[in-house]
Amino acid sequence: MKLVVDVISDVICPWCYIGKRRLEKAIAALDSQHEVQVHWHPFQLNPAMPKEGISRKEYRTRKFGSWERSMELDAKVIAVGKSEGINFAFDKTIRTPNTVDAHRLIWLADQHRCQDAVVEALFRAYFTDGWNISDRETIIDVGAEVGLDQQAVETMLNSDQGMDVIAEAGELSQRHGVTGVPFFIINNSLTLSGAQEPDTFLDAFRQAVGKDSTSR
Repeated sequence: MKLVVDVISDVICPWCYIGKRRLEKAIAALDSQHEVQVHWHPFQLNPAMPKEGISRKEYRTRKFGSWERSMELDAKVIAVGKSEGINFAFDKTIRTPNTVDAHRLIWLADQHRCQDAVVEALFRAYFTDGWNISDRETIIDVGAEVGLDQQAVETMLNSDQGMDVIAEAGELSQRHGVTGVPFFIINNSLTLSGAQEPDTFLDAFRQAVGKDSTSR
């Protein structure tokens, strides 16, 4: 039985990274009779973010009222991340980036069947290595890391390629009433909001399979 999981996500959302790990655990727990395809769709948490991004400290202080409150929230995410094998290193992250080009790279990777690898590499670059993923050279380096042709990435960056996908993803989010990410759509029928536990994903998978079998 085929399962298609559409994931609406932003690469600067730590809970999207955690949700990815939990989804992977659920998929790994399925028996071999089920084929799962995962497709990543862009969501911009900060659509008005300047192209060069802004200071993370400035952004988080403005968003949460104080830097101390921001660090409290970071500590909670770090603890959850450790339980999922993710090493969040927020102390390395200097800027909150604009994510448009990162999402365009994910779109390009989909054309070359390495979308999941690029999503993983972007999460790791931002959350573990502290890279500025709104920087052009960083985008090129991430693409090269997973085997994308450098010239193809540069051509994309010098054009409007992938921008229509961002617009289409916005329409997808509107149809499903998405106000936060991660958001998961299973077989275009069942939805899950947030970084759910693996068992919740497995329950949703079973429901989706049941729906498909009864509709035949």
